[in-house]
Amino acid sequence: QISLTDPDSRLMRRSDAHEFRQAYNAQAVVCAEGSQLIVTTDVVATSADAPSFASTVLSMEHTIGLPKTVLADTGYASGQAVRDLRKKGIDPLVAIGRPCARRPYDFRPPPEDREPRRITEPWRLAMKKKLETTKAGNIYRLRKQTVEPVFGIIKSIMGFRRFSLRGLAKVTTEWTLVALAYNCKRMARLQAA
Repeated sequence: QISLTDPDSRLMRRSDAHEFRQAYNAQAVVCAEGSQLIVTTDVVATSADAPSFASTVLSMEHTIGLPKTVLADTGYASGQAVRDLRKKGIDPLVAIGRPCARRPYDFRPPPEDREPRRITEPWRLAMKKKLETTKAGNIYRLRKQTVEPVFGIIKSIMGFRRFSLRGLAKVTTEWTLVALAYNCKRMARLQAA
């Protein structure tokens, strides 16, 4: 199904509990070294994050340079993306699945027992082993306090919850301007501190 007013957008849904919407998937790479500045952005017309993971990070090569380490959640888990980043000397730390099936604060009745997900791909097994080390685990914990607040500020404080323009090129420009506005706000905050 396509939208006649915006054929570049796709039908997406956030999770099993949400409805379908015509949407884009806005991506942002955020500095985890304390500044929380957005260093690059991308917009894709797919609900999956993994296909754009490596290309978004590698787009920084000719602008600010490539990072040494990249932190990403389960949605970005892709063997090809991990290989592409490693070829460029980047160490990706990507979550490969939740250790527990339920969140600790979820008080709903538990779902029917399912067989635990088996990890068989070699790169996933290696990533799981790496994330279980203290050093990699401590670095990976920075992801929650780095990226999530940025999207929270953009949505709640700045009030940006939907794109006003149509077409992938225009939406990409709009997202870049939102990221620029966020960075200006963040730099003013950092300068005051």
